[in-house]
Amino acid sequence: MNLEYILTQGYVFLEGSVVRMYFVQGIPYTFDELPKIIQDHPSIQTEALKGHDWDMDMLYTWSSYLMEEELHPLVFDIKVDNPELLPQDD
Repeated sequence: MNLEYILTQGYVFLEGSVVRMYFVQGIPYTFDELPKIIQDHPSIQTEALKGHDWDMDMLYTWSSYLMEEELHPLVFDIKVDNPELLPQDD
């Protein structure tokens, strides 16, 4: 089977702070912390308020699931539809 997985990202609340969360097939697998000035930007706040509030336990649970299924995009070589949405090392 030649399946491509869908990557997305968005601004969400993680334990009270706005972060950029990365998803594969809608399942979160990692996040980027953001400077306070970006967290406080009105458009970022609006997007985060529309999303799900996450905590570290939920992120750990979902990330562990992806590891068990060998679908974690940062660990396993999976075919994705838009690799440009993978987190970038700074």
